[in-house]
Amino acid sequence: MSILLSLSPFVVFFVLMRLRSPLAGLVGAVVVSLVLCLRMVRKGESLKILEVGSLVVFGALTTYTLLAAPAWSVATVRLAVDLGLLAIAVVSLAIGRPFTLQYARERVPEPIWALPVFYTTNRLITAVWAGAFAVLVGADAFAGAVWFSRWYPEAVQRRFASVAP
Repeated sequence: MSILLSLSPFVVFFVLMRLRSPLAGLVGAVVVSLVLCLRMVRKGESLKILEVGSLVVFGALTTYTLLAAPAWSVATVRLAVDLGLLAIAVVSLAIGRPFTLQYARERVPEPIWALPVFYTTNRLITAVWAGAFAVLVGADAFAGAVWFSRWYPEAVQRRFASVAP
């Protein structure tokens, strides 16, 4: 399976979040993540870190949303999802199993897998992906800061307008 197909739950999340609601995006992403995992199991393939991580991230955020009923803004839910994606990449590096390694093994002959350069190359590729995900988190945080800077003064004015004579 290609890495782009593995990222499809995130695409589904962003599309449904914008067209319907954050909850619809989260539920849609859980469904796609689950389908990808079940597909791998049915084909006898080993589960990939990115697919399992996506299922965990979207499952946890969906459960939290259903139980705690947070008032997600587009900025905050995107930040949560992108932090989850970044966490998948960083954890895969931290445990010594760069998430790109599983995809590379599907394309590269097995004798090459034992070469140190194969592992090093995948650590670097995963680190670059992690850097890209970190940029997304930064952009989400920036957008959230802009939104907060507009919202908070109005909220304070409303609170004190009801108290002031």
